[in-house]
Amino acid sequence: MNTCTEFAVFLVAKGNSSKVIELSQAIFLEMNAEATVIISSNVLVKTDNPEEICWHLEWISAEVAKATTQKWPSFPSTQEFQRLVTKNLYYGHFVSVI
Repeated sequence: MNTCTEFAVFLVAKGNSSKVIELSQAIFLEMNAEATVIISSNVLVKTDNPEEICWHLEWISAEVAKATTQKWPSFPSTQEFQRLVTKNLYYGHFVSVI
């Protein structure tokens, strides 16, 4: 199986960035609770707009990424995370073609 890369970009209100980053890390742990499905994770901040936060995740496969993200509402930290996010700007999974 080929790994799968996820990019998700969120707009966060001023003052909520630290908490959103903390909750992001909690969500990654929650997704990996039953088995390791995310093999690498990073939370990035846009250089010219610190209110835009990006997840860069490496999943073990596209199938596992899809199955896990379908469980999004069930993760304990999701509700508070979404409450602090002003807007979901972008979300996508990618696989290598070379």
